Amino acid sequence: MNAPGPANGSSLSEAQLRALLTLLADDDLAVSRMARQRLEEAGEAGITVLRQNRVHPDPAIRRRVRELIHAFDCGRFDTQFSAFILTHGEHFDLEDAVWRFTLTAHPEISVPAFRAQLDDWANEARERLGDSVSGEAMLRAINQVLFTELGFQGNERDYYNPANSYLNEVMDRRRGIPISLSLIYMFVARRLGLPVVGIGMPGHFLCRLQTPTDEFYIDAFHGGQLLTRIDCKKRLVNLAVEYDDRHLAPISPRRILQRLIANLHLIHKEKRHRIEAERLERHLVALAR
Repeated sequence: MNAPGPANGSSLSEAQLRALLTLLADDDLAVSRMARQRLEEAGEAGITVLRQNRVHPDPAIRRRVRELIHAFDCGRFDTQFSAFILTHGEHFDLEDAVWRFTLTAHPEISVPAFRAQLDDWANEARERLGDSVSGEAMLRAINQVLFTELGFQGNERDYYNPANSYLNEVMDRRRGIPISLSLIYMFVARRLGLPVVGIGMPGHFLCRLQTPTDEFYIDAFHGGQLLTRIDCKKRLVNLAVEYDDRHLAPISPRRILQRLIANLHLIHKEKRHRIEAERLERHLVALAR
């Protein structure tokens, strides 16, 4: 019987690709690396064979297969995110952009499932409003759900954990940093029709709700504490920052995304995670345009 022909345009046949698969767990590191490289170079044909063997009976091969699939999917979503950045300006759907970025590190997640969770939290806040429609009452309803009932809080004990910057991790662990917790707050508020925006205050990211009669700054890192403009000015003084009106002005979705990634880039740079730091730096350069 003739050997199978090349798969999906690959120079290697399916039989050859499957043979490489068995070498992924070879004791000789040079052999396993060669197998990995050849499977990566095979492109779609290689990834097809890998996906067909996610539950390979050999635990070592199964682990390597899943690592390769993860790396391939991360690269695919990273390329898509780069294209998104290059084809959008200052304003875009921030939630869509944040989920696109999240997939570059967590390609296995179901974004629709996380969006549905945000829908549920917004509905829970709506149920607690009763007949009140004031901005302050709506903010307090969000606070009740997110911070009192769900237990979201700032991760002061492990502030520099990269997980604090990825929305899926923050939603699962109920822990985050000011900007990631503010994003969840903004996305829930949007579902309630509240125009909550991001405030890139130096040293601490906040949200703001402004209506014809009221102005509230929201500190999502500290349980959704509601602040006045004077409160924010005092915080800047404590940070030894000379006040400027621009410090409390809303920033665009592009600048919010840039700040989120900049925080993560700094963490990986400090931890000497060279490959990840370089990947994030490429996105920061593109966002700065």
